[in-house]
Amino acid sequence: MIGSNPFVELSSLIPQSAMKTYVILMIIAVIVGVVLDLMHKKSATYFFQNAEKAEKSRTRDISDSEKFAIATQTLLVDVLTSGEFYNQERRMAHMLKMLGFITFMISTLVLIFSGDAPAFAAVTWHLGAMMVTAGGTWFWFTMRVNGSSEGQPWTSVVKGDAFVLSLIGTTFFGLVWSYLQSSGSSFAMLAFSLFLLSSTILFGGVRWSKFAHMFFKPAAAYQKRIAKADGSNENLPELGDLTDPELQKKFPDIPEYMGSNPPNMGLGIKREAPKHY
Repeated sequence: MIGSNPFVELSSLIPQSAMKTYVILMIIAVIVGVVLDLMHKKSATYFFQNAEKAEKSRTRDISDSEKFAIATQTLLVDVLTSGEFYNQERRMAHMLKMLGFITFMISTLVLIFSGDAPAFAAVTWHLGAMMVTAGGTWFWFTMRVNGSSEGQPWTSVVKGDAFVLSLIGTTFFGLVWSYLQSSGSSFAMLAFSLFLLSSTILFGGVRWSKFAHMFFKPAAAYQKRIAKADGSNENLPELGDLTDPELQKKFPDIPEYMGSNPPNMGLGIKREAPKHY
C-alpha cells in the first residue's frame, strides 16, 4: 500500500483532469482565504506599520550577510523546528503536523500532476499522512487547551476545532482510503468521500481557521529577530539591568512588585501545568 499511488487506481473512476481541477480550486480557496483573513484581522497592515516604525528607531544598520544569517536562523529555529514552544511534547506534535503536512501536500501535487510520478512520491505521501495523523491525534487527546487545562472531555467540539479536525480527517481518511482501495474493499469510496469532505473543509475554511498564520508567522518571526539585531527592539524601551539600583530608583515598581533580584523570580507560570479546573 505505502509504495502505490492511490490516485492512479482512482483515475479509472474519476478523470485525472477532474482531480487536477479540484486541486487548483483548493489552491485558489487557500489564497482567497488567506487574503480575506489578512484583510479582516489587518495583520499585514500592522506588520508593515510596525516594520516602518522600527526602521526609524533602529540604532545600527544590518548588512546583507547578517540578514541572510537571521533568515536562516528563523527558518531553522522558528519554522522548521518550532523553537517558540517551550513544552517539548507540544513542540514535537506541532512539528509532526507541520512537516508531515508539507510532505503530504507536495507529494499530492507530484502524484496528481506528474504523468509518471516516481515511486518515492507515494511513499512520502503515506509517511506525511501518518505524521499529521500521529501529531494531530496526540495534540487532540493530550494537549488541546479545553481538554488539558479546562477539564472538558475530548469529545467536546467547538467551532474553533474545525481546523485541526479537518486536518486530521484529511490525512487519516486518506490513509484509510488508500488501504481499502489497495485491498479491493467495497468501502474504499466511502473512505474517499470522507477524505474529500475533510480536505474541502480544511482548504475551503481557511478564512475562519488559523491556516493563514502559516504564511504570516515566519515573516513576523524574521522581523522580530531583525528588530533585536538593529536595536529598534520593536519600539520598546531598553530597560537595562533590572537589578541596577539606579534603575530601581527611577522605577520603584520594579523592587515593589518584582523583588530586589528580578531575574531570579522563579518559574512563575511554568511552575506547574494549568489544571485548576
